[in-house]
Amino acid sequence: MSTTASKKIAIVTGASSGIGYAITKELAQHDYIIYACARRLEPMQPLVDEFSTSIIKPYKLDISILDEVITFKEFLEEELSGQKLDLLYNNAGQNCCLPALDISDADMQKCFQVNVFGHINMCRELSKYLINAKGTIVFTGSISGIVSFPFGSIYSATKAAIHAYARGLHLELKPFGVRVINSVTGGVNTHISDIRPLPKDSIYEFPEGKEAFESVQHMTDNYQPMSAEVYAKKLVGDILSSKDPVDVYRGSSATFLSFFSSIVPYFILESALIKQFNLTKAFEVLKGKKVEAKKQD
Repeated sequence: MSTTASKKIAIVTGASSGIGYAITKELAQHDYIIYACARRLEPMQPLVDEFSTSIIKPYKLDISILDEVITFKEFLEEELSGQKLDLLYNNAGQNCCLPALDISDADMQKCFQVNVFGHINMCRELSKYLINAKGTIVFTGSISGIVSFPFGSIYSATKAAIHAYARGLHLELKPFGVRVINSVTGGVNTHISDIRPLPKDSIYEFPEGKEAFESVQHMTDNYQPMSAEVYAKKLVGDILSSKDPVDVYRGSSATFLSFFSSIVPYFILESALIKQFNLTKAFEVLKGKKVEAKKQD
């Protein structure tokens, strides 16, 4: 067993960029040893150079592949001192910004495999280490799991699913002294926007539709997102706290949007989304096409 017994041990998935990278660095500054997991290891080299391989331990892992998760579990069997894991930070994510009717089966499966099934598999396979340590599990949730933004229905569905799973897990792990935190995340400057163009046969493939689509694609950049570093400081503060919430709200507008969506009727929220993301003109064009088609019939 190679880890240092006196230090706390963390696993962070999706550690090669954005929130995962910032969380890994913040944990290292709080004297954790971190298994920094990602599909690409090269981007984490600056962290290794800054903190050394005794603190940052890069591990190549695709959480969407169950065999890789199981192999990682077997690796930890030999690595973890006392068979204890203090923190599992489930951060790896797959964005998916396309109209609901344009999502291919492959895109849908990929998004759910990473955002939902991969995290569930990690929790199940590593649970004994967390229970042994009375550790903490964290999920990078999203305000999208509460508010379904235009062209983000599949991504929203994955985040709503992981919110529900986190809450159930929070309840079931109480007797074991394991905390579960779901970070309902608002705007964070991570540069992971899905910038694929609309499919050529999309019902929104016309100038006004593309304008609305691009507005959604760049919504995080346009609304003063929180830096990943500030977000990480807040989340590590939640981890180090003795409090045991299910949901915490971090990132720009997370608290406001969660509260707003809980008190207003859905039709008002929907009207606000139409206005905010320039959908009015697109809807007028689509209604015009519908009228024209009826005339031709």
